[in-house]
This record gives sequence, structure tokens and C-alpha cells, in this order.
Amino acid sequence: MSLLEDFSPGLFFMQMIILLILIFVMMKFAWKPIMAALTEREEGIQNALDQAENARKEIQNLQADNDRLLKEARAERDAMLKEARDIKESIITEAKEEAQEQATVLIENAKATIRQEQQAAIAELKKKVADLSIGIAETVVRKELASQEEQVKLVEGMLEEVTLN
Repeated sequence: MSLLEDFSPGLFFMQMIILLILIFVMMKFAWKPIMAALTEREEGIQNALDQAENARKEIQNLQADNDRLLKEARAERDAMLKEARDIKESIITEAKEEAQEQATVLIENAKATIRQEQQAAIAELKKKVADLSIGIAETVVRKELASQEEQVKLVEGMLEEVTLN
């Protein structure tokens, strides 16, 4: 039983015609929809890849924006802290200067008051000395002492009796 012995040329041609008709029908009706479906699927896959790439780029852009915003926020925070420190230091400096000025004014006022009281005390002392001198002179004149020696003794005795404050 060989293959050539079972070969039938009529059957072979019929099968060839059926095969050609089948290929023709497939090309006429099935090939275009299959190719369209493959093309559509290829375009869908490409669109998905493009969208994924765009999403990746957008995420990178957002991440870069986030990094930039974070740096700006840190810089702004640092600037605000520096400004707050500067304001604090200037307030402290102003308060120290104002306190120093007030202390200087108080010291000057105290010195002026001391000078005034000192001058008043000196004037009072001069007045008492003058009154005392007049009193001594009156006493000396009243007694009309005859000698200079008695007058000096009298004045010295009176001075010992008087105590100056």
C-alpha cells in the first residue's frame, strides 16, 4: 500500500478547487475583519503605551513641581524665620537703647536734684553762718569789751557752743 497507488487525481483536483474556494472566501469575507481587528488591537496597545508614557512624564513633571514647591516653601520658611529673628533682635536692641536712655535721663535728673539740694544746703549753711556771725558781732558790740583778747575768747567760746549740722 503505497501512497501513489491510493492516489486519485480527480479527488486531488476537487480538493484543490475546494481549498482555492475556501481561500478565496476567507480572503473575501474573513481577511479584512481579522486584519481590521489586528490593526485596531495594535492601535489600542500603542495608545495604551502612549498614555502610559504620558502618565509617566506627567508624574515626573508633578514630582519636579513638588520638589520645586517644597524648596520654595523651605526657602520661604527660612526667610520668615530669619525675619522673625531680625525683628526680635531689633526689638531687644530698641528696648535696651530705650532703657539706657531712660537710665541716663534718670541719672541726669538725680544728679541735677543732688546739685540743687547741695546748692540749697550750701546756701542754708551760708545763711546760718551769716546769722551766727551777726549774732556774735551783736554780742561783742553789746558787751563793748575793752580788749581784743577778751573779744577773741568770747567768739571762740560761742563757736564751741554752736554745732553745725
